[in-house]
Amino acid sequence: MKFQGGKGLELSGTSVLAGVFCFIAASISSAGGIGGGGLYIPILTIVAGLDLKTASSFSAFMVTGGSIANVMYNLRAQSDKFGGKSKTLIDYDIALLSEPCMLLGVSVGVICNLVFPEWLITVLFAIFLFWSTFKTCGNGVGHWKRESEEHQLESGNIGYEKLENGVIQNGNCSESEEVKSLEEPLVGTEEGKEEFGGYPWKKLVVLVMVWFSFSAIYLLRGNRYGQGILPMKPCGVGYWTLSLFQIPLAIAFTAWILGRKEAIACQGPNEKGVNKFIFPLMALLAGGLGGLFGIGGGMLISPLLLQVGVAPEVTAATCSFMVFFSSTMSAFQYLLLGMDHTEAALIFSIICFVASLVGLLVVQKAIKEFGRASLIVFSVGIVMALSTILMTSFGALDVWEDYSSGSYMGFKLPC
Repeated sequence: MKFQGGKGLELSGTSVLAGVFCFIAASISSAGGIGGGGLYIPILTIVAGLDLKTASSFSAFMVTGGSIANVMYNLRAQSDKFGGKSKTLIDYDIALLSEPCMLLGVSVGVICNLVFPEWLITVLFAIFLFWSTFKTCGNGVGHWKRESEEHQLESGNIGYEKLENGVIQNGNCSESEEVKSLEEPLVGTEEGKEEFGGYPWKKLVVLVMVWFSFSAIYLLRGNRYGQGILPMKPCGVGYWTLSLFQIPLAIAFTAWILGRKEAIACQGPNEKGVNKFIFPLMALLAGGLGGLFGIGGGMLISPLLLQVGVAPEVTAATCSFMVFFSSTMSAFQYLLLGMDHTEAALIFSIICFVASLVGLLVVQKAIKEFGRASLIVFSVGIVMALSTILMTSFGALDVWEDYSSGSYMGFKLPC
């Protein structure tokens, strides 16, 4: 496939090579439940020769393809590590608490992307991803050590009692509190009241409502160039009114779920309670940074969830579930606003779909074989490290090009 202007697409060596690299990137990203946009965009621009705008639209479709594979797998995947009970890996409460604020954050981040100079975006991106990579790898090492202790317990080398979920706790909580906290999800739920067939349909319906609500705003408002469903002056009163309406919308959806949930007093291997208010704040931060840097929020919220003590399996499954809603929204907008090379984008999304399934099956088999859920954390760390190198280098080259050409490098107006 040859990408030149609006001409036809032809099969070429560079497009095949880009497809191979994207396959590898998707298979690695899928294990951590993150979108992989931080890898797709550099591959498509450097290897396939796409411009940044086209690469971003392709990336939205590719992340969607990978997230569909993840969601299909994780909807049926369950774990028996929670007090002997078999529970789904997806924490729907975290997703429900996070998604409205994440979508709001994306809009704020996109505006900041238009205002901030390129050099500032590159510096912020490098700092945040370096910190996230460092913390993620640290969490991976910590999980690996706990798993090693668990294996020693199972082999009888240590004379301590083995907890059902294989996590050794040394906190201030009593043993009964520890076991009880491990039997419960991170955010309290009302089991049995809204589940049918093993799925919390009421929460799923609310998530779909959130998706449609924000999608409707994006499509009605259009972009800053006036490309939308309604005839609207670019960056006029109507444009900003619809944009600001996202704030009460996110608050309303978040308040609905916050009003019916309770925080867990003792939860997770990090020996500290996890308050329910932290998830919307983390999602707002991740969404804002994702919109600012032009990548999916899944890669940014994953290390934050790991940091507060969410299990690696739950983090991966929940992030992929959240990425599904945000990536499909982006792809849907690109379609309705008339993107180019749709057929090629679908081909690349199918490649990522297959690669994600392969990556999931390989990693899950390795986890069952070796009992190392920390492989998921290391997968996230690898993707973030590669993204840090590629995206930072890519941004630095753009900054140097602007500096060499004498382009304006200060703050700009959003319109």
